[in-house]
Amino acid sequence: MKKSTLLSPAEAGVCSLLAPVAAVDQGIISRAVLTTPGLRITLFHFAAGQELSEHTSKARALVQILSGRCDFSVNGVVHALQPGDLLHLPPGAPHAVQAPENFSMLLTQFTDVAG
Repeated sequence: MKKSTLLSPAEAGVCSLLAPVAAVDQGIISRAVLTTPGLRITLFHFAAGQELSEHTSKARALVQILSGRCDFSVNGVVHALQPGDLLHLPPGAPHAVQAPENFSMLLTQFTDVAG
């Protein structure tokens, strides 16, 4: 049976965020790392030339660049991000991303689960 996420929400575990990825010659590959109520962590690998058009999210997000470089637009301001950079996106902030080269990022999304 295939695991739906790299880490189980029910137990402690370890996964490599820098493990090699099958050839990303084209497109975008995403892999769920951990999903719980109010939290979603996703690993993304972008091939050079790929992009996500401007969109918004209800979640607060942190984007951590793991490898390569990208241009991340937030509210119309372009940020040239590189490995080690951490970008905060408040809920509702319009954003888009372009990959001038292959890059990987970790996206952590938080939503308010208080009722």
